[in-house]
Amino acid sequence: MPNISALINPENTADLFEKVALLISDARRKVVATVNLTMVHTYFEIGRMIVEEEQQGKERAAYGKAVLKELSVQLSREFGKGFSVENLDRMRFFYKTYSLTNSSTALTNSEEKEEGGKQETPSRDFMLSWSHYIRLMRIENPAERRFYELECAQNNWSLKELQRQFDSALYERLALSRDKEQVKELAEKGLQLQRPQDVVKDPYVLEFLGLKEEAVYSESILEHRIIDELQQFLLELGKGFTFVGRQVRFSFDDKHFRVDLVFYHRFLRCFVLLDLKIGEVSHQDLGQMQMYVNYYDRFVKTDDENPTIGIILCKEKNNALVEITLPKENSQIFASKYQTFLPSKEELKAVLNETMED
Repeated sequence: MPNISALINPENTADLFEKVALLISDARRKVVATVNLTMVHTYFEIGRMIVEEEQQGKERAAYGKAVLKELSVQLSREFGKGFSVENLDRMRFFYKTYSLTNSSTALTNSEEKEEGGKQETPSRDFMLSWSHYIRLMRIENPAERRFYELECAQNNWSLKELQRQFDSALYERLALSRDKEQVKELAEKGLQLQRPQDVVKDPYVLEFLGLKEEAVYSESILEHRIIDELQQFLLELGKGFTFVGRQVRFSFDDKHFRVDLVFYHRFLRCFVLLDLKIGEVSHQDLGQMQMYVNYYDRFVKTDDENPTIGIILCKEKNNALVEITLPKENSQIFASKYQTFLPSKEELKAVLNETMED
C-alpha cells in the first residue's frame, strides 16, 4: 500500500493553507470585534443602572459614591479585575454622555410610553472599542465628539490615530472652511467627499515630519520628509488618497515640467497634484498650478474621470491674492497653509466661533 504522506507535496497545499489561514484570521478578528462591541454595550447598560440607582438616593452625591464602592467590591469578587470604582464611574459617565446624544430618540420614546407611564431607555449603536470611548468622552462638544466617533469608525482609526487627529484639531480645521449647515453635517455624517473642496484642509499639520518651526529647510527637504513619512502624510490628507509619484515629469513644446507630488483620489475619481512652497504663495505659483491642472485634464485623465485638483501647500498665503488670481467659480485650484507644529485648539476654536457668528 503506497505511503499517502510521501505522495503529498507541501507546495501543493500551500494555496489551501493560505485560504484556510485567512479564513481563521478573519473569523478571529470578527470574534474580537464582536466581544469588544458587546462589552461597550454592557458598560453602557451598567452605567444606566448605576444612574437610575443613584436617582433613588436622597443624598445623591454621597449615596452614589457609597453605591459604587460596594458594587465594586461585589463585582470584583465575582468577576475579577475591571470593576474598580474608577471604571464603574467611567461607565456611569459613559451612559450620561451618550444617552444625551440620543435626545431626539429619548423624546420619541417618552412620547410613545407616556400612556403606559414608563419611559424606555434610548438605544445607541456603538461602533468602537471601549478604549476609544474613554478618549471620546473627554471631548466636551457633542458635535465634535460625534464627528471623531464617525471618522474613527469609517477610517478604522487606532486609538493613537484618534489622539493625533484630535491634537491636530482636525474638526476645527475642517469646520473653518464650511458654513453652519456644513459644520452641522460633519457631526451628523462625518466628512462627506462630494466636491473638490471637501478634500482640502487649511491648514495641514505636518508635525510628524520632525521639521522644527524655526529651522531653515528647502522644498526638496520638505518633499523628502513627506516621502519618508508617506503613511502619516496620507492620513493627514484624509481618506481616499492613493500615492502616484513624486517629481512626476511631463513635457510639451520641448519644455519639461515636474509636479512635486501626484495622488489619485478614489472617491472623487480624479488626480490631485501637490506643489510644495516653503515661503508665501505667489500669483506665479497659482498660474503654474493652473497649467499643471490643465495639462492633466487634457492629456492624462480619461473621459470618465473627473477634473484634476491642484493644491499648493505653502508656508504663508495672502487670501486676497489667491482670490483675485483664481477664477470666481474656481473649484480646482487651492492654496493651503501647512505648519510643522500642532496648532492651538483654543485659537482655532476662537476663530471658528467668530466665523459661525458672522
